[in-house]
Amino acid sequence: MEFMLWSDPRDEPPKEMRATLAMLRRLYWLLPVVVIASVVLANVRPDA
Repeated sequence: MEFMLWSDPRDEPPKEMRATLAMLRRLYWLLPVVVIASVVLANVRPDA
């Protein structure tokens, strides 16, 4: 079993990776909203 001292660095991802993961989380919310909006618009305007 491994013990960590208070002075040991935390096992956190680098700043760039955290920014990329945050962007992907936003994309996971934005993509379904765009798909639903496009389906609604396609049904509202079937002649387009």
